[in-house]
Amino acid sequence: MNASASSAAASAFKSLHTASLAPAALDLKTKELIALACGISRLCEGCVVHHVKAAKAAGATLEEIHDTLDVCVLMGGGPASVFGRKALDAWNAG
Repeated sequence: MNASASSAAASAFKSLHTASLAPAALDLKTKELIALACGISRLCEGCVVHHVKAAKAAGATLEEIHDTLDVCVLMGGGPASVFGRKALDAWNAG
């Protein structure tokens, strides 16, 4: 893959990211909490860290993070609890 194709793909993903998280029927904080839950369900550590920081910046409280993690564990069992810990570590790191 050449650099321009990679750059075009990265640019397209950034546009998708921006459009998907734009406030509409759901506010940014809610969308970031959903994205966090998706990152946990996909066992994507980078996603978890990114969306915890973004949710915090959007005004999420630690209690809202905990509620999100509870639902993730309900739906994802043991692996979700491991990645839920990663979310709390990310919260505490920044």
